[in-house]
Amino acid sequence: MFRKFLLLLVLLISVSSTQSAESEHGDRVLDLRGGQLGGDFTLQSSRGEFSLQQLRGKVVLLYFGYTKCPDVCPSSLALLSQALNELSEDEQQQVHGVFISVDPKRDSFQALDDYVSYFHPNLIGVTGSEAEIARVAKLYGAQYVEVQLEESAFAYAVDHSATTYLISPQGELRFLLPHQTPSVMILEAIRYLLAEG
Repeated sequence: MFRKFLLLLVLLISVSSTQSAESEHGDRVLDLRGGQLGGDFTLQSSRGEFSLQQLRGKVVLLYFGYTKCPDVCPSSLALLSQALNELSEDEQQQVHGVFISVDPKRDSFQALDDYVSYFHPNLIGVTGSEAEIARVAKLYGAQYVEVQLEESAFAYAVDHSATTYLISPQGELRFLLPHQTPSVMILEAIRYLLAEG
């Protein structure tokens, strides 16, 4: 009963509702109110051009972040990984994760491959030019901004929204999962879309 209640909470976070999420530094709020979010896009991966359409027929977990992120990205991807690991082999073949880097200056294809492979083999890292990434972020209502870091070897961080976008096998953005959504809720939401076909 409790798990069904948790699933209902996830299902209520749909594209038609108002949803806010704080960025990792807590000073910017992402407002997803109004408008249709989601859509196809094309970026680049180490294997060449990547299009979201290539994953048609699969449930897709989409996340915007960067490999030098100190805590929000690793914790989000760890929760996604936990959920993916709970899926059967059959189910895993029908689910894929896409990590879009919002730091194209530092995130090479090799860095992205190393990063996502640490979390789960069903994740792919993609990026593009600053203009291409901005277009995709606008499609999904994701926000990010470069923040200068004084006296840091990294020089800057990227303050970004931390929502996971759950896309149906038909390519429709169905659910928004806020940062720190428990892996059990992510798992239930994935299985809900798999059951829908």
